[in-house]
Amino acid sequence: MPSPTQADLSPADLSLERLPRNQRATVAVIEWDRLAVPEARRLRELGFDEGVGVEVLHRATLGQGPIACRIGRMTVALRRAVAGAIHVAPLAG
Repeated sequence: MPSPTQADLSPADLSLERLPRNQRATVAVIEWDRLAVPEARRLRELGFDEGVGVEVLHRATLGQGPIACRIGRMTVALRRAVAGAIHVAPLAG
């Protein structure tokens, strides 16, 4: 699947890497070709796909550390580069 262009993303979309803590969102687009094959496989195994709900729970205090997020009832840690390839649309409220 080709990567989306900036025109494919709505203005409300932002990367999971930049989603504020405790803000719920829906996965809008995943740039699969930005990810290494093992990273993409892991995301799919964890249930990451377009339309899935996600929430950032915690960020490492050092700028480049991992991000803990909730998908369904699971809490997973993602590298920032991986989270940057996941575009989300924040949910109201």
